[in-house]
Amino acid sequence: MRVLFTTQPGNTVLNTMVPLAWALRAAGHDVRVAAKPKFADVITQAGLTAVPVGRTHGGPDHDDDPEEPSYAAQWTVPPPFDVIERSAQDITWEKLKSRFDADHVTWDYKAENFPLIADLVAFARQWRPDLVIWEPFCPAGAIAAAAVGAAHARLLWSVDYFGVARDLYLRVKNQQPPGDRVDHLAGWLADYAAKYGGQFSEELVTGQVTIEQLPESLRMQADLEYVPMRYVPYGGPAVVPKWLTVPPERRRVGLTLGQSIIAERRDGYIVDLPDVLDSLSDLDIEIVATVADKERHKLGHIPDNTRLVPYVPLHALTATCAAVIHHAGIGTMVTTTLDGVPQLSLPWNSDQPALAHKLAEQGGGLTVPAFQATGAAVRENLLRLLHEPSFRERAGKLRDEMLAMPTPAEVVPQLEKLAAR
Repeated sequence: MRVLFTTQPGNTVLNTMVPLAWALRAAGHDVRVAAKPKFADVITQAGLTAVPVGRTHGGPDHDDDPEEPSYAAQWTVPPPFDVIERSAQDITWEKLKSRFDADHVTWDYKAENFPLIADLVAFARQWRPDLVIWEPFCPAGAIAAAAVGAAHARLLWSVDYFGVARDLYLRVKNQQPPGDRVDHLAGWLADYAAKYGGQFSEELVTGQVTIEQLPESLRMQADLEYVPMRYVPYGGPAVVPKWLTVPPERRRVGLTLGQSIIAERRDGYIVDLPDVLDSLSDLDIEIVATVADKERHKLGHIPDNTRLVPYVPLHALTATCAAVIHHAGIGTMVTTTLDGVPQLSLPWNSDQPALAHKLAEQGGGLTVPAFQATGAAVRENLLRLLHEPSFRERAGKLRDEMLAMPTPAEVVPQLEKLAAR
């Protein structure tokens, strides 16, 4: 079987695909990963075969936007998907139309996918994949699959606010008079499907099936067919330092505020890291903090109980921790959950608040918005995680729930059946 993965450039997203790609390779299938040319080196570092498609510069660069809103203003799921956080009384057709208007379709889908589609379809017509696996921001994969009659699956890298928001939009749209059922996303996808010999269906938005990597307790689901798959930690090439192979003498607390995305923002970390470290300096714990090299000069004095490292394999660190403080990034949160470790989440935008809230609801951790995460607030919540047994008990149950999910290798036969049918 020939399997084509396709993704927008982004280490976090690709990292969630790699274990399944490996599993398919190990089962004897031919696997390729299509993405913009600038991302080819990251794909090949994962031991996978890259297919460069489209243009390297294919959309707006969010981090370079001089009109970037304040961090506090961004503490939400990004539009248009933020409709899922609104109350039932606040969800009107007019408001939904304003969130899913032509501008949002252009920004969220067309600008990033348009540069890929022609090359991706051309490669699919030449290589003839049996199955295409694409992530939610890359429906170009669904268009390519439709163009060659291949099966296709959407692989989630976080909560499915994409599918839930689309579900909500369709339900309200179908209640409107026939003349007032505008659907810019369907219109855009229909035009491209027709261009390459296909036609529009909702499968172009949400896939024929959706591969779900979160345990049931942390999910957000639409009325779709989901295939559960256990998350397997992968963070790229890494070396485990010798000190991490020795059991800690004191309770260890991991602290990471994003080893790539947040660290690379022009303003640096959102949380006042010196204030946090100072607030924890008198506790009888060992803090291991991953801090980007460019941020170290802002720290000043480093407390005696703190070890700073620019990077460490996350799954090797979390397994040794009594608690982990993080930004609620999907990789960090789910890796920590797999080790049954209580977590303090400091989310700021995108999927982070939803993930943090889900975890806190299940009792596996606590959450404080990043722009409210003072040293005093972090200290107070960390002490609760360390001293209240219920957090570790609930974290253990979430771990067991994840371990009961099918592994990527166990999901491969389901995908083979999807391709066959």
